[in-house]
Amino acid sequence: MSRLEQLIAELCPSGVKYVPLKQIAEVGTGSSDRVNAVDDGEYPFYVRSKNILRSNRYLFDEEAIIIPGEGGIGDIFHYVNGKYDLHQRAYRIHLIDPNVNTKFTYYCLSANFKKYIIMKAVNATVTSIRKPMIENFQIPLPPLAVQQEIVRILDNFTELTAELTAELTAELTSRRKQYEYFRDLLLTFGDEVEWIKLGEIADVTKLAGFEFTEHVRYSDSGKIIALRGLNVKDGRLDLSQVKYIDGSNFQKLSRSKLIIGDMLFTYVGTVGQVALIDKNDTYYLAPNVARIRFAAKSINPNFMRYYFQTNHFVRKQINRYMESSSMKNLTMENIRKFLVPIPPLEEQERIVAILDRFDALCNDLTSGIPAEIEARQKQYEYYRDKLLSFKEVTA
Repeated sequence: MSRLEQLIAELCPSGVKYVPLKQIAEVGTGSSDRVNAVDDGEYPFYVRSKNILRSNRYLFDEEAIIIPGEGGIGDIFHYVNGKYDLHQRAYRIHLIDPNVNTKFTYYCLSANFKKYIIMKAVNATVTSIRKPMIENFQIPLPPLAVQQEIVRILDNFTELTAELTAELTAELTSRRKQYEYFRDLLLTFGDEVEWIKLGEIADVTKLAGFEFTEHVRYSDSGKIIALRGLNVKDGRLDLSQVKYIDGSNFQKLSRSKLIIGDMLFTYVGTVGQVALIDKNDTYYLAPNVARIRFAAKSINPNFMRYYFQTNHFVRKQINRYMESSSMKNLTMENIRKFLVPIPPLEEQERIVAILDRFDALCNDLTSGIPAEIEARQKQYEYYRDKLLSFKEVTA
């Protein structure tokens, strides 16, 4: 029998009482002052979002739990012990009952507050937290010794999970840098190859805004996908968020139709993301993404996809022509001016074969490590929730 099981068997074998937070804690907000955040402030400044800013003043010096009032409803909680500043759109929970452990309450909120909010919301969308929601949240009250043992277990588990996540993240970063180094090395060329302007070997175009406005109809289901900037990421198509355009006037959108081998290039906002089209009769071009269609048979599109991702291409070509307006952007004219190397087709194919293998290994790692981190987080949440589940007694 574990230490926790012994304590529960000894101190609360029949269960525990649940009480609303307002019986054991003060719930309030901070200041409406909007100008006190500074980059190098001495104290943490908790605001309405998940971000923690800095301030040179403090409103409170205490042990407390902070809940942002907006954004990530029910997902974000901060534990603080010391001086801190607080905005009026964030809530503080300060325990006033000496028999209630603040950290224990923090873990209870982390485990159950979101479920409580969803249940109270019925089918409405909750966009902000209000004080009564927090005050009426039910907290289990096992004896203080039980609370302290649970906090000890969860603090250790949290630390171990954080250490593992940091190690896995560092490993992923290292492997990515290694891959980028070898990719850039393979794709470094000098005068031994011919350099040609992109516009001389490819058709570079975009979809005019009026074409899209007049002829395109978005929907959330269908078969024909409009590829937007968010669908072009890290050399691949990202189809996790797509819009369908099956009801559009395709006769007026022939210039937008994409075929196998077309390369997409984002030229507004996040500039320089590329991906290749791998299917016919499936994709059309949306605004803010350029289509690069290589006309010469001596060009391997995958070679260009890899080359466009190199750091020296970004530095020497993209950054050179970047224009500043309300957003970072490149014109079609400047994209056509990009100088690209044209080694023999056999050499392009050799490099692509090598990088395909490297890319596959890196991609396996890229997907595997986040999955491992997610699994560890779910494991932590499972044990946390079990530790914080108590039989309720009403007497």
